[in-house]
Amino acid sequence: MAGNGDRGGLLSAGGILSIIVGVCQIVTGALLLAVTTFSMGLWHFNVPGFPRLEGMLPVETAATALLIVGIVVLVLGILAILGGATALKRSSFGMALVGAICAFLTPNVLGLLALIFVSLSSGEFETEDT
Repeated sequence: MAGNGDRGGLLSAGGILSIIVGVCQIVTGALLLAVTTFSMGLWHFNVPGFPRLEGMLPVETAATALLIVGIVVLVLGILAILGGATALKRSSFGMALVGAICAFLTPNVLGLLALIFVSLSSGEFETEDT
C-alpha cells in the first residue's frame, strides 16, 4: 500500500462516494420494483386538472419499463457498493473503477466525483506479483 496521504485521501473519498451512491441506487431500484410489483400509486395526486401517469402511458408498457429500470438500477447499486469497498481495501483497481462507473451511470455529481477520484488514484492499488 502506497503512502502518499493526498492520493490515499482521494481514493478513500472515491470509495466512500461510490458506496453512498450505491446505497441510493439500491433504495431507488427497490422503490421502483415495489411500485411496479405492488401497483402502488406513487405518482398519483388527487389534484383536479393534474394529469395522471397512467393516463399518459399504456399501463403494460409503463410497468414493464419501470420493472426493467428498477432491476438495472438495483444491480448498478450493488456493483457500486462492491467497487467502493474494493477501493477502500485497495485490492483491485479494475473492480473499483467498475464500481465508480456504475455509480456514475445514473447521472449525478457524486458518481462523477467517485469516478474522477478512483481514476486519479490508480497507483494506490496493490500490484499482484505474477
